Amino acid sequence: MPDVAPLIALIGYVCLFIGAAYGTIALIAVLAWQRRSKHPGTRQGLPPVSVLKPLCGLEPGLYENLRSFCQQDYAEYQVVFGVLDRRDPALAVVERLRAEFPSLPIEVVINPQQHGSNCKVSNLINMIARARYDVLAIADSDTYVGRDYLSIVTEPLRDETVGLVTCLYHAVPTASVFSRLGAMYINEWYMPSVLLAWLFGYRGYVSGQTLCMRRDTLQGIGGLHAIANHLADDHELGEQVSRLGLRIVLSHYVPSAECHEPSFDSLSRHEVRWMRTLHVLRPRCFPFIFLSFGLPLGILGIVLATGNPPYDPLAWTLFGVAVLSRLIVHLSHRFGGERSVLADSWLVPGRDLLLCWVWFKSLRGSCVTWRGNEFDVDARGVMHRLS
Repeated sequence: MPDVAPLIALIGYVCLFIGAAYGTIALIAVLAWQRRSKHPGTRQGLPPVSVLKPLCGLEPGLYENLRSFCQQDYAEYQVVFGVLDRRDPALAVVERLRAEFPSLPIEVVINPQQHGSNCKVSNLINMIARARYDVLAIADSDTYVGRDYLSIVTEPLRDETVGLVTCLYHAVPTASVFSRLGAMYINEWYMPSVLLAWLFGYRGYVSGQTLCMRRDTLQGIGGLHAIANHLADDHELGEQVSRLGLRIVLSHYVPSAECHEPSFDSLSRHEVRWMRTLHVLRPRCFPFIFLSFGLPLGILGIVLATGNPPYDPLAWTLFGVAVLSRLIVHLSHRFGGERSVLADSWLVPGRDLLLCWVWFKSLRGSCVTWRGNEFDVDARGVMHRLS
């Protein structure tokens, strides 16, 4: 019977090399982004802006998040809030803001009309008629920004070749351990993956945390109706803007986003939806996403590679690189925060194993849960309601 030990060891070394290489490159991408040149631009002559904020429910931190958009150091702008249901508790927060900022033009749109299976886009379609200016800034309800946000994200639109400005974002968890795990998914796997693609020249990333564009660009793609049935509406918007021959700019501004996961069920549903979104967008590449799971690959590799002999300097060196790069990515975004830098370090192994489980579950099936509704997503990324 042939000896399979050398083959098992070889597989282990391959896993170790991939884990170490990916971890190192992802770390380089994160550090390169943090050290990038931040062109300040100029605030003179910036056009008036309509900020569109679609709302659904009373999320943790909603008042603080929405209030940050009412405190912009910007010459002329309005804020349009929209809900689909007049009983939505978010309206009470909006009324509080209207009383607090009487000089700021704040519009409220309450309209249940659906224009497609994507409720957020339907909400935006209802709202856009009340947008009075030709520069539109769309931002999710869980986004928190500083006073310079609008001046930074609108500045690239001075260039007529720019069709859309978007942002990365930093997830800030609420107190629960599931929220902290959810924030780690975004900050320590998803964002580094985006930055790795950016490092190698990809400029198509688009996030709903910020979508800043001119009205004529939106009209050029057929308006928001063109993305009203898409699960990844932000990605589809970017694809259609690119088809117009216009550039997408990734702003250096990084807003914060509240991450609230009250239970494991909530966390798993969100992450399966996000992972299946990636499956829809990149069906051929999706099976190879496991190559980005540096720490699990390192653990698997060290188990396979060191069975015989039990101590191998090369294997342990590669394993050390995989572990160290993962820990630096974990710590790199935590300095200056309210919590201890090391507070969630113990969650790293469990977080990465959970990521493997979510990816494996997303390999099969095309159903997602969004806002309590079930949808089937076809090969074009179009959602079809099941319940």
